[in-house]
Amino acid sequence: MDKLNSTLTAVKSLRSNVRQCFEHLSDGTDGETADESRSIFVHEFQDKFGSINLQLREVEQLINALQVPQTAYSLGNTAYLALETSQDRHTLYPQLVNSYRWIDKVHDHSFMAFNNLNQNTLRRSYNYCSQKRPRLPFSSFNNDPDHIDKLLGEINTPPHTSYRVFRPFGSNAVAIVTISNVLKAAIVFKGVLIEWVTVKGYDEPLEQDDLWAESRYEVFRKVQEHAHSAMLHFFSPTLPDLAVKSYVTWLNSHIKLFLEPCKRCGKYIASGLPPTWRDLRTLEPFHEECRNC
Repeated sequence: MDKLNSTLTAVKSLRSNVRQCFEHLSDGTDGETADESRSIFVHEFQDKFGSINLQLREVEQLINALQVPQTAYSLGNTAYLALETSQDRHTLYPQLVNSYRWIDKVHDHSFMAFNNLNQNTLRRSYNYCSQKRPRLPFSSFNNDPDHIDKLLGEINTPPHTSYRVFRPFGSNAVAIVTISNVLKAAIVFKGVLIEWVTVKGYDEPLEQDDLWAESRYEVFRKVQEHAHSAMLHFFSPTLPDLAVKSYVTWLNSHIKLFLEPCKRCGKYIASGLPPTWRDLRTLEPFHEECRNC
């Protein structure tokens, strides 16, 4: 460390003297000075330049005296990569050494973890691990034909909301929800999971052939986009009955689609549309532009 400190001190002194020499050189001499003044200037510059040469030799000697510590890892012929003249290849060998050190540490830690885990006495026996435990079936794949009818009948709905269930796809049901004189929604089920929702106006047809067609009204197309977002929000394979009840309750909150103002701005119409978004928790109406404000 002493040699390194003395070398750094010599380098700092050399840099300082070089800076002073160039500053003295940049000042120069005025054009009106005599020849004697110029000779003095040249003599001072030669003295400074000579001292710089002496300090440079001293720094070279100190650097040569430093003993570069040998790396603890020898990677064979890869050490010749450090002798490459290309700048890209010159740094390959230090990177290889760092990678080898990292792998060596990982090996040490894994060996210690292996020894600690082998000392653990709370290991399961082979007989316990070999036993196959039966997997409980998901209730979301319940194909009981009357299950959807019972589930929709248990939901507390407004008086002007009705449900009609039919099965054009075998045992999977499709529920047509009519909410007052506002809108119709077709909920396509797979078992008890909701797979698709189509929202249309009250005066639009919504039968088996119209399940995948969008509404001709922009307001109901926007409600359908929000309905798909809510479908993903309430999705729950472990509690499918609760998910369906929560989703239908959210859908029934559109019964006053054209009668309630936005809770954020207080307006009934914004950008030509009523508040089409219903909060997933409070069921309060918001315009699409206001819900994130």
